Amino acid sequence: MTLPLPKDATQNQFVGISFPIHFNFTDSKSTLDMTPEQVTLVKESWEKVKPISEQAAELFYGRLFTLDPSLRALFKGDMSEQGKKLMSTITLAVTSLDRLETILPTVQALGRKHAVEYEVPDSSYATVGEALIWTLGQGLGDDFTEDVKEAWLLTYTTLSGAMLSGKSAAA
Repeated sequence: MTLPLPKDATQNQFVGISFPIHFNFTDSKSTLDMTPEQVTLVKESWEKVKPISEQAAELFYGRLFTLDPSLRALFKGDMSEQGKKLMSTITLAVTSLDRLETILPTVQALGRKHAVEYEVPDSSYATVGEALIWTLGQGLGDDFTEDVKEAWLLTYTTLSGAMLSGKSAAA
């Protein structure tokens, strides 16, 4: 599956799938180019993950550090607390999908923080995306259909693009 590549995107390899990362998020009214059905798929699938959020966070970080062991050095604190922060951040993003403009400045600020304070390399965004999609597949099992996967890929691509645009603004 290949998601359409907009003119303002760059091509990356991600879980064996080509995906766009959008860099032009200067319009505060930007919205996800998702259908209402895709938004619903993401929200409903996340509701199934929330009860196992602690295990999902452990799976995510385990996969992330397997994919790129060098990323482990970016995490200095208690990983269970980091996992709670991750799950909370994803929950906020998922609940705001139908009104992205309300969280876009926060997402961009998070990108700036990751750039300035944590020195997160651009390449890690694809690795994080791969770990997230893998984790969702593990947590959802048979409920992780191709439609659900595509909706999550679009969600992650858009939000990580917003983070990268915030990172670019910090430079």
